Amino acid sequence: MSQRNTELMLLAREGDDHAFDRLMEQNRSRVLNLVYRFIGSRHEAEDLAQEVFLKVYRSRKRYEPRARFSTWLYRITANLCLNFRRDATRRDMLKMSTLENEGERALGILDPRSERPDLHQSREEIREQVREALHQLPENQRMAIILAKYEDLSYREIAEIVDSTEKAIKSLLHRARTTLRHKLDRIINNP
Repeated sequence: MSQRNTELMLLAREGDDHAFDRLMEQNRSRVLNLVYRFIGSRHEAEDLAQEVFLKVYRSRKRYEPRARFSTWLYRITANLCLNFRRDATRRDMLKMSTLENEGERALGILDPRSERPDLHQSREEIREQVREALHQLPENQRMAIILAKYEDLSYREIAEIVDSTEKAIKSLLHRARTTLRHKLDRIINNP
């Protein structure tokens, strides 16, 4: 898939808007899920995902396939997410509330038809607690966890995306996992 993305991006660089449209279609859900997991707001995730592709489109003439396309795309996405969180006026507008089931189903996170209603409620409460614990992590730890856990990227790929070293990423992920375990342990053992 990465090779195909690179080919499409090279065609887009030469002015093929149809290739860019296909590239966007193939990567939209990836970008949307990454942004959603980082900021926790479906509405804001959709807006930021559009900004990601606008930035990709504007950068198309300068694109050089030095790294995998997905790494380049994730770097743009990660930078926009971090910038978004640092923007004080937008941060005040962001509300960390539970998303509606319809929004979660659209992201492929939850299908309430697949389980009993009482189990659904319990699982939803756990998901919300995990989401809340994740959003309490420092930004760099949160991004690393999302890229490792949800995007299944290697230490090397994460290091390229966040402009760090593999050793630093291993340490960052260890601290993030330790913090998450501690936070979730307190929630589970002190309901």
